[in-house]
Parts: sequence; structure tokens; C-alpha cells
Amino acid sequence: MGSKMWVGIIFGGGSAEHEISLLSALNIINALDREKYEPVLIGIDTKGEWFLLERDAILNEDDPKRIALDTTRGRRIVFAPGSNGIVTFCDTCEQEPLIDVAFPILHGPFGEDGTVQGLLKLAGIPFVGAGVLGSSVGMDKDVMKRLLRDANIPIGKFVTVREDAIPSFEEIALQLGSPLFVKPANLGSSIGIGKGNDNESFQRAVKDALQYDSKILIEEYVKGREIECAVLDGDPPLASIPGEIIPSHEFYSYEAKYLDEHGATTVTCADLPVDVVIRVQELAVRVFQTLCCEGFARVDFFVKENGDIVVNEINTIPGFTQISMYPKMMEATGISCPELIDRLIQLAIKRFEKEQKLKNSRTEE
Repeated sequence: MGSKMWVGIIFGGGSAEHEISLLSALNIINALDREKYEPVLIGIDTKGEWFLLERDAILNEDDPKRIALDTTRGRRIVFAPGSNGIVTFCDTCEQEPLIDVAFPILHGPFGEDGTVQGLLKLAGIPFVGAGVLGSSVGMDKDVMKRLLRDANIPIGKFVTVREDAIPSFEEIALQLGSPLFVKPANLGSSIGIGKGNDNESFQRAVKDALQYDSKILIEEYVKGREIECAVLDGDPPLASIPGEIIPSHEFYSYEAKYLDEHGATTVTCADLPVDVVIRVQELAVRVFQTLCCEGFARVDFFVKENGDIVVNEINTIPGFTQISMYPKMMEATGISCPELIDRLIQLAIKRFEKEQKLKNSRTEE
């Protein structure tokens, strides 16, 4: 494979966040240090098929409304268990070495939830980001919030329900107050999130969320500033300067994030008192460690007027687009995007080498 390390950028996938993954992948490919790394484009279509793609197989990169994956400019591939980066081409069954390390930049189910991480682990391929456990608990907001609650980390009140047991608006409002937020348990990018002010809007929000998951969260409305903090793994993990999202929409919806250029104002360095900044950073690291995360993550908070901090959620594969807060906050903290990607890849290699030294059997020498 030569002196450069071949990095498999894995993107796309079968979730509702497919297009955002493509935008994230483009930004990583463009920022990759080409003196050290050679990018290998591995696209997953919405049906879950994997393709080794040509460099220009991501279309309309400047327009998130029209971005698409051109799988006609690639070949179907699979990674078999124990393949150690050797790929098998589906059309010919040929095999050849392909990648040294994988960088999954898949958002949502079938990529951020531990499924692809498990596949890469079985295939013996080092990969960037959280492992199977951290990915799965970070993706499932119900499990995530229960773990945070048990660790005495401040979160908002919530109720988890399934599609066959949806409470009435009046019933749930007695527990959580009004308005309410409804969201799928396993999704990101604010897809499927709705606000319930009365029975009609609540039922509409529930119906929308159930299109994406059979398990949904109903959460209390927490009035506060939307603060985010990037975390980079290390000993100890590094928390960035916190940033802030100031939505112009009713809340920070998918449209406000990606489709409406005036949907929100993002502030890379939030104007917060020093003591609040320190508490946000400390909490971000605590959340990262409590949920068994590795590599990188973004932790989202609400900061109330009285200075109280409430954890909203974690994203174990945060957006990496040009407008995404994770790389912008890290850059404000002194880590450029190329350096950030380099450190993430080196963390993946270090973890893999450490795991390879572990014994798998009592009979091993």
C-alpha cells in the first residue's frame, strides 16, 4: 500500500441522515493530510449496499437539497470477517488490500448505532470513533438518558413510550408540563422532532416521530440557551470551548440546520461566564466517559438563566460538514480540521494495537 496510510471514508447509509453523511464525508476528504493519508471512498446506498467509489461520485456537493451518491461510478464490495482491510469485489469475487483504517462518518441508524462498528471489528479493521457499546447507547436516547440519570448527571424529565401505548396529551402534560418535545429514540440531525402545545400538535408530532422509530421520547421543555461542546479522546479527554446555537425557527429543526441558510446563528465561542464554561466542559467529559465513548463526540446542553446546566444528548459521530459545530469548536480550541482528523486516525490505530495485545484464550502463550 506504499508509505501513505489508506483511509476508508465510509459514508451514506440507510438512515434519514444519508445526505448529511455525504456532506460530512466531503469535508473530511478535502481536509485530509494527503502527505500522510490516501482517502478511499466507500459509499453505502440507502438499501445498505457498499460501493468502492470513484473520487467524483458524490454529486452537487454545494447544495444539501440535491446532494446524491452516484453508485454507477463504483463497484459493490464486502469486508469479510477477519479480512483485515482486504476487500472482496462482488462482481468478480476478486480480493485485494484496500484500507489500513476506516473513518465511518455515518449519522443515525445503520452506522452510528454500533452496527457498522461491529462489522469493522469482526473484519479486523481499525476504525475512528466509539466502539459497539458506546455507539449503541449513545444512539438510543432512552438508554442514554437512563445511564446519565443513574450517574447523577443533570438531564431533563422524559418519558419513553412505544407505538402501541401512546398516552394522551393531557396525561403526559401532567407529568412533564407543556409544551412538550417528541422525538424518535434512535435518530439525529433533529429529524422527526416535533413540539406539542396541545392535543392536536402533540398527536401530529407523535405520528411524525413514529415514522422513524417504534420507540419515541417525550421530553419536558427546558427553557435555556442551546450550548454544545466537542470532546476529543485522550488521557484525559479534551473538551472544546463551548459554542452556541441560536435558532430563528421555533427550535433547531432539520430545516434550520441544513436547508434554511437563515435558520440559525451558530456562535463558535459562546459568551458564557468562565465558571459556566468550566462546568460545561467538565460535564461534557463526564458524559463522554459515562457512556463509554471513544474517539470523538459532541455533547449538547441547555443553560438556564440561573446558570443551571442540563444535558440534552450526545452525538457519537457528530456532523463534520463545513458548517458543523464539532470541527468549528475544535478549531476555536486550537485544533485545525486536518490536525483533528489526524489525531482521530491515530487514536483509532492506537486502540486497535492495544486490543490486539489482549488475550482471547487462556491457552495463548
